[in-house]
Amino acid sequence: MKRIAAYVAIVLAVTFLITACDQGKKDDVVIDYGTSKIYTKADIDEAIAQVKEMFNTWEGCELHSIRYESDDCNSEENINWMNEHEHKEDQDYTQCMILYSDFHSPVEGASDLGFDPDYEYKDWNWCLARTDGGKWHLLDWGY
Repeated sequence: MKRIAAYVAIVLAVTFLITACDQGKKDDVVIDYGTSKIYTKADIDEAIAQVKEMFNTWEGCELHSIRYESDDCNSEENINWMNEHEHKEDQDYTQCMILYSDFHSPVEGASDLGFDPDYEYKDWNWCLARTDGGKWHLLDWGY
C-alpha cells in the first residue's frame, strides 16, 4: 500500500512539474485578424500556422504578435511577383497574403540567425501564396 501511495505521489509531482514548466511556454502570441472580404478566419489561421512553423526554427526568438492588415496585398502585382518567386511551388498562385509580426531576438545567438541581438523587430512581413482555396506556401519573409 505504501508503494502505491509513493508511486501516486511521484506521478503527481512529475505531472505538476511538467504543467508548471509548460506555463512558461504558453502561446501568448496576439493575433489580429484585421478585416477581410476575401479570407476567412480559418484561411488566416492556416497562413499563421505556416508562419509559426518557420518562426519556431529561430531558436531563442520570442514571437509577440501576428496581424493581417488588409486585402490590398492580394493585388495582381503581388500575385505575379509570387508566381515568379524562386521558392515557388509547381503551380500558379491565384491568391496571396502578407502577414506582419513583432518579435524579439535572443541576447545570444542572434547573429547566427541574421538578427541583431536583444532587439525588438516590428512589422516583419511574411509573404504567402496559394491557389484558390489551396494550401498556403510561405515564400518570403523580412523587412
